[in-house]
Amino acid sequence: MLSAIEYGTIIICNFLSESLRNARIFAAQFTSSMIQFFRSKADKLYAVGSDHPLQNSDVQKLTWLFTGAEPVSEKVIEENFIGPRREMVTPWSTNAVEMTQTMGIEGIQRIEEFKIVSSAAVKYDRMLEVLYPSLDQELFTIVHVAEPIIEVEDIRTYSRSHGLALSADEIGYLENVSEELGRKLTDSEVFGFSQVNSEHCRHKIFNGTFIVDGEEKHQTLFQLIKKTSKENPNLLVSIQG
Repeated sequence: MLSAIEYGTIIICNFLSESLRNARIFAAQFTSSMIQFFRSKADKLYAVGSDHPLQNSDVQKLTWLFTGAEPVSEKVIEENFIGPRREMVTPWSTNAVEMTQTMGIEGIQRIEEFKIVSSAAVKYDRMLEVLYPSLDQELFTIVHVAEPIIEVEDIRTYSRSHGLALSADEIGYLENVSEELGRKLTDSEVFGFSQVNSEHCRHKIFNGTFIVDGEEKHQTLFQLIKKTSKENPNLLVSIQG
């Protein structure tokens, strides 16, 4: 029989599966009606997606917000750009849109920043960014549709081919869950489990037994990390690398 925790894990994975698919459907339906470009002197281009034409007063406010970047009349710009994937609204965009709302500009749906580059051979973060040979009015249009549910035949092989880094214990656990449920697990369930049970979320290693030279320590790695803040409350500065 499955334990409450095991049932809870599957419920969470099912929820993640449904949420991800709903997000894909929503993304497929979202189309920015028009995009206004602003070019800065620092080799940057700002793309502003709105649901209606911007008023002159709105353009002036955006020019101020973008530190003097001037509006561009062209609807299509043929240059090389490095910028975020169209499928991923960046945190920077979320903050920028909220700022426009505070400034009294209505109808702004998304704002993204693109770096102008001289060559398509430039290096960039392929996980988060894309090389664009041009920017046009379809820049924020997402046409992905929900992918079909896939039943995982071999969890070990699936983990290896998709880079999930599941341990032997985790694979055995999922195989047992599959047997108890009387069906194969889906791709979203296996992927969801790999995330919620990862070291990043669970800190299994950092909270595990800490042994150095055969001697078990009284504190875990996580406790040692937190020790600094406990001994120096409100005196630490967070630095993002």
